Amino acid sequence: MDEVTPILRAQEADDLEDLFENAPCGYASTLPNGRLSRVNRTLATWTGYTAEQLVGRRFLDLLNIAGKIYYETHFAPLLRMQGFFNEVALDIVRADGAALPVLVNAVARRDDAGELRFIRITVFNASDRRRYERDLLEARRTADEARVALQDLNATLEAQVAKRTAQRDRAWRLSQELLVVALPDGTFESVNPTWTELLGWWEDELIGASFVERTHPDDLTATLAVFDGILERPLTIPHASRFRHKGGSYRWFAWTAAFEDGRVYASGRDITLEREQAEALRQSQKMEAVGQLTGGLAHDFNNLLAGISGSLEMMQNRMQQGRFNDVERYMSVAQGASKRAAALTHRLLAFSRRQILDPKPTDVNRLVAGMQEMVQRTVGPGISVEVVGASGLWAALVDPPQLENALLNLCINARDAMPDGGRITVETANKWLDESSSRKLGMPEGQYLSLCVTDTGIGMSKDVIARVFEPFFTTKPIGEGTGLGLSMIYGFAQQSGGQVRIYSEVGEGSTVCIYLPRHYGEVAFDDPIAKLTVLPRSEQGETVLVVDDEPSVRMLVTDILDDLGYTSIEAGDSAAGLKVLLSDVRIDLLVTDVGLPGGMNGRQMADAARVSRPDLKVLFVTGYAENALLSNGHLVPGMAVLTKPFPIEIMAARIRSMIEAKR
Repeated sequence: MDEVTPILRAQEADDLEDLFENAPCGYASTLPNGRLSRVNRTLATWTGYTAEQLVGRRFLDLLNIAGKIYYETHFAPLLRMQGFFNEVALDIVRADGAALPVLVNAVARRDDAGELRFIRITVFNASDRRRYERDLLEARRTADEARVALQDLNATLEAQVAKRTAQRDRAWRLSQELLVVALPDGTFESVNPTWTELLGWWEDELIGASFVERTHPDDLTATLAVFDGILERPLTIPHASRFRHKGGSYRWFAWTAAFEDGRVYASGRDITLEREQAEALRQSQKMEAVGQLTGGLAHDFNNLLAGISGSLEMMQNRMQQGRFNDVERYMSVAQGASKRAAALTHRLLAFSRRQILDPKPTDVNRLVAGMQEMVQRTVGPGISVEVVGASGLWAALVDPPQLENALLNLCINARDAMPDGGRITVETANKWLDESSSRKLGMPEGQYLSLCVTDTGIGMSKDVIARVFEPFFTTKPIGEGTGLGLSMIYGFAQQSGGQVRIYSEVGEGSTVCIYLPRHYGEVAFDDPIAKLTVLPRSEQGETVLVVDDEPSVRMLVTDILDDLGYTSIEAGDSAAGLKVLLSDVRIDLLVTDVGLPGGMNGRQMADAARVSRPDLKVLFVTGYAENALLSNGHLVPGMAVLTKPFPIEIMAARIRSMIEAKR
């Protein structure tokens, strides 16, 4: 008997293997991660794949879209909770694309510690139950296991179909997400009870209505576009939109959906709390940025004011002591500090795109060539400067001095990145940005010219690159940099219709490129070194009206006018200024601030005066480019602007040139 037992066991094993492979139902086992580890021949034949092709794939991958959604939302969760799932109706997509309706059982097997070892899946072909029965009857004649399976199937099939419906209804009722079935026009056909819990709407208030009626107006256009797209392909990346609560407020939901059998099946997850937390984070980051900006600004200006006020006090002391030899030295210190303060405000205005630009058609190659010697002197002999100008470079409509300032700043940054020396390359090029390139650079498609500065220095990390355009952010030691250089360049490029991009790796140097739109037109080559000569006094008796609410500015301008031989009239607000302008007093030029008290700003006062004085010349003196100053981004003829603070000789030359142009 002992010799026969191994033979019988081997025969039994062969019979079981034959039963597994040739059973009239599909058998499969999956690993804990859901991937198939074994598939019998029957299931492989039904799917049109070989068993080897199926092993390693997820059972989920064999289902159609509706089956995937049902598997993820109902089948898998209940399998994890209960350890089994009986007779769920699904559709398998065969290798040839045809759908195969099946009934699926699943049992989770765990070890003694409760850890999942594998999942056993049984699949029945629901398209031909008679074939199931015939196959099972035949299998019963050849194996006890097949007979038991057939008896179980006959006894439980109808009950399981009813149970499947009950399970679907339970999952529908217990889901914490909004579930909805809608017609292709967006009309609600069925909703789950969660709608009442989260939004207060009863089922009969929603059935027959459209989602359009309760979607937030600001989200409606995007939501309609997404809904139309669902009719062509499933929505797998959640779409966030707001839906109105019965009480009038709105809640945020992330929607996924699919279109099957003429219906849209969608689920919405409540993300209101997530959105509120994200908004709070953005507000916190915004306040942190404001704190960084104001703190850095106060630090730099306090240093400059200390230099100015201290120098003025020392000048006063020396003059009272009769020691005039040191006065000029303190005066130079105060003037230098005031110029640095003016430069700081210009950088801030450039960063915020509020500086006043005077764009002109510019040959950038000519501008760069004219700057090469200055750049070389600035960076020192330990760094070589190479200029590579593109042949046939397009013109740019840009403010030349501001572009020179930007180029000098880039070269100084490059110098500081090469403490042991190196090479700076300044290169220009024509760039045609197609759709792909423009999307990467965040710019419209079109023709641009680029001005790039490349160094062989220490390079920058990704974290530094992400912050270099922030105001007052600097990697230099305290006192060696304001952190406004690159932010100023960024603002200048944006205001000029262009963009700035940085390409860098640690240890590999850096390249900073300014992209400027191409200008279609001729370039005028003016003498860049315009000399200011001593202006002779006027003998014509011209009168200038000065309107500014700051007495020190009025005093300065009237003193300049007196030196030039002009008669001046002062006004401290727009109401007083307009009263003079509406009188018969001779006015040859109006010099006015833009921001004025008195009911109107400087531009409005000038426009009102030009009704009766259409040829009135107007020079605006302003601390920044107020929106009220410009009309469609430009001044009208006969108007000019000068930014505070200004050199006295520049103000004098501007006043004289405007009055002379009137004659």
